[in-house]
Amino acid sequence: MLNSTIRPLAAGAMALAIGFSAIPAKAEQFINVLTGGTSGVYYPLGVALSEIYGKNIEGVRTQVQSTKASVENLNLLQQGKGEIGFALGDSVKAAAEGNADAGFAKPLDKLRAIAAIYPNYVQIVASKESGIGSFEELKGKSLSVGAPKSGTELNARAIFGALGMSYDDLAKTEYLPFGESVELIKNRQLDATLQSAGLGVASIKDLATSLPITVVAVPAEVAEKLGAPFQAATIPAGTYEGQTEDVPTLAITNILVTRSDLSDEEAYQMTKQLFENLDSMVAAHNAAKAISLENAAKGLPIPLHPGAERYYKEKGVM
Repeated sequence: MLNSTIRPLAAGAMALAIGFSAIPAKAEQFINVLTGGTSGVYYPLGVALSEIYGKNIEGVRTQVQSTKASVENLNLLQQGKGEIGFALGDSVKAAAEGNADAGFAKPLDKLRAIAAIYPNYVQIVASKESGIGSFEELKGKSLSVGAPKSGTELNARAIFGALGMSYDDLAKTEYLPFGESVELIKNRQLDATLQSAGLGVASIKDLATSLPITVVAVPAEVAEKLGAPFQAATIPAGTYEGQTEDVPTLAITNILVTRSDLSDEEAYQMTKQLFENLDSMVAAHNAAKAISLENAAKGLPIPLHPGAERYYKEKGVM
């Protein structure tokens, strides 16, 4: 009698358990933020962005991935291996067009913009003892142009071409990230480094406090020859220790990029939380001071994600 009572109870409990287990759990959102080398500007801003999203978007788990920056980030997004990434405007344009020389075998059709953010400045820095005082004086010297086919290296190639020069004019070309380039200069194994980043990049600050430097100008004519998204800009005096004068150079807008298959709501929240927490971005790096809502949807070489567009329309900037 007891056994016959227990069996139905046990069966009922089992059915209840199966019933509960059949209810699907709410899927957790995951945001992988694609950045750049840890000594650049993308990385600290990416860390700040991941913290903003983790705190302010319900049910989100975040991760920051250090990469070789623009080109790798765009290819990873196309492959669905990231939710948001930093990239230079000229790299984004090359990706959308499928420029094989820039590292894109075919057009990347899944890229969508979240926001135009701050400008990258091409910053060419040489040790004072190298004797390099102008771009032309890089001839016969050693220069690091950034990781192969990174956004920085694409910038370097474009500038050399615009001035009728090539890497063949150099005594040695190194393809190294920012931090490694600086260490070689400190050890007298490299004359100069070209870095495309926000002003006040940590690697160059480190170099300037270690030995006397020269910030090398990029002639204004280069911006005219290259056209958009390149523009003439200035590295203000005092940006780096020992830099006593303004130095002309080029600037290229950075873009936060996502994927077309990301939900409109997720893209909306990523855009909204960025602009509602800009103070946290500025605290991570001064380059973020240049991020503005008014310019976020301007001059983009790829379409805005509909979720981002919704936010800009709400704010009246589109």
